[in-house]
Amino acid sequence: MKISAVISPHGFGHASRAVAVIQSLHRTIPNCQFDVITTVPEWFFKDSLKVEEYHYIAFETDVGVVQHSPFVEDLPGTVDRLKGFVPFGNQKVEYLANLMKERKTDLILCDISPLGITAAKRANIPSILVENFTWDWIYEGYLDLEPRLTDFIPPLREAFEMASIHIQTEPVCEYKPAHLVTQPVSRLPRTPRDEMRQSLSVSPHQPLVLITMGGIPHLLKQLQPLHNFTEVVFVIPGASERYEQWGNLLLLPHHHPYYHPDLVNASDVVVGKLGYSTIAEAYHSGVPYLYIPRNHFRETSPLAAFVERELNGLRVEEQDFYNGSWLDRLPPILSLARIERERLNGSAQIAEWIAEKLGLGISHLQ
Repeated sequence: MKISAVISPHGFGHASRAVAVIQSLHRTIPNCQFDVITTVPEWFFKDSLKVEEYHYIAFETDVGVVQHSPFVEDLPGTVDRLKGFVPFGNQKVEYLANLMKERKTDLILCDISPLGITAAKRANIPSILVENFTWDWIYEGYLDLEPRLTDFIPPLREAFEMASIHIQTEPVCEYKPAHLVTQPVSRLPRTPRDEMRQSLSVSPHQPLVLITMGGIPHLLKQLQPLHNFTEVVFVIPGASERYEQWGNLLLLPHHHPYYHPDLVNASDVVVGKLGYSTIAEAYHSGVPYLYIPRNHFRETSPLAAFVERELNGLRVEEQDFYNGSWLDRLPPILSLARIERERLNGSAQIAEWIAEKLGLGISHLQ
């Protein structure tokens, strides 16, 4: 069985979710092989994906939203990129369709690449769309700021509707008719919490706060307020060009040796940009989440509602994060207990559902 995962390179959230699903498929379906097709850096999959055999293929599969920073979108830049991507030219579609036929692909898993779905249709290979939003829905939320996005919405919507199977993962932004709606999908921790804290030189009872921007490199300038909380260790991936220890601050480069779900699971509080993979990892670890919204991003409202309902979540405005005033809210949230979860990870739900359908034959996925 060969499965090709065609993954959006927008941030690391789609890649994280796809890795979790691939990992569960590997455990559930014997002798499954995988191709990973994306421009997400190959090192991400080397660090995250632990399967016997997979093949990485660098190919532009999606545009998403071009960003200046974790919180600032470049809408004119997004339009410029989309002009070279949508509507889908025959050359790109044919190349990807032929590639997957040459690779003897049986099933195409798309998160959330519309090009992958279009190529799957051209190659007559069943496709599965895994999403908590689609780009046509996201772009609708930007039309007041960038009306030129209007032109791209119909072809994107048409592409997403071509998927053979439609799976939505909580927190879902817009519920649509779907074959399956799952719990949040996250990669599973590998290292026990106490062992991970020990590797960070953090004692069992010392408060540990993870500050994360969801895979987008971001060098923080206002670090001094964190030094005032001497009893708390702050771990900040992407905050330095190299590994640095500044008192109670552990600054990590963008590509660092620690597995992100292990960092989340070892923490007492997660602080950072509101994004799917961080929400899912915090949800399954039961860790409180101080989230920073992206105010113009349409996904923010449903994600924030889910965090506040399910995660002991509190909103921190971007300006409060940068000036350090958010730290006034840290002591009470550090006192909160972790939420114990007994719900199945959405990745296992997806793998079991696919395995059941495949047991009936590949035609049941078309």
